[in-house]
Amino acid sequence: MPESNRPRVPAVHDALSLTSSPESALSEKSVLSEGVFACIADIVVPRAYPAETVIVVEGEPCEAAYFIVAGDVEVYRTSLQGRQQVLARLGPGQAFNTVPLFQSNGRNHASVVARTDVTLYALLKCDFPRALRDCLDLALVILQDFADRLAHLTDLVEDLSLHSVRARLARFLLQQADGANITQKWTQDEMAAYLGTVRDMVGRSLRALTDERMIRIDRGRIVLLDQAALQAEAQN
Repeated sequence: MPESNRPRVPAVHDALSLTSSPESALSEKSVLSEGVFACIADIVVPRAYPAETVIVVEGEPCEAAYFIVAGDVEVYRTSLQGRQQVLARLGPGQAFNTVPLFQSNGRNHASVVARTDVTLYALLKCDFPRALRDCLDLALVILQDFADRLAHLTDLVEDLSLHSVRARLARFLLQQADGANITQKWTQDEMAAYLGTVRDMVGRSLRALTDERMIRIDRGRIVLLDQAALQAEAQN
């Protein structure tokens, strides 16, 4: 999302309360099993944010780790020149902002914005050491989250370093497709932030893939015409 369109950060009191019980919000794919949640149920803070709300701001002191109950968030970093790189999109059952709680400076590594209405459990910084002491299984959950995040970021670095914008775009289109169609509308700015490039490069690559009949753009939606060619392009 372009910096000029980024929503303003709300005051803490703008967060809403969860209406459902904590237990009913747990899912099979959640990093918080029922056993782990039972250990920390008395200290996690239910929070909810409307879509387009910035939940965490890069560089600010870390206040909490968050576990997503419902909705989707986008994790991104912004350069001094205003360019953005989307690091991840996360959904129910996943966690974010766990790393800074272990560091002495304790500052957020990235910003996080709600892509949809989002409900979360916040584990506050002041309660984090006690939670780890009282629940060893929580420590294992956090370590697993670290491992998953490291693997994802390693793949991202490889992608940005070793593959062209065109190859990254081809892979992105294949990942987003449902069959031959990409049902979600993506702006070129959004794709640029996700791919670690600028809008003009995305536009040029889209035109090239269109000219070579790998894709078709129909009323703002992208249709994949030759997925085998896109697969080959993604490996370049």
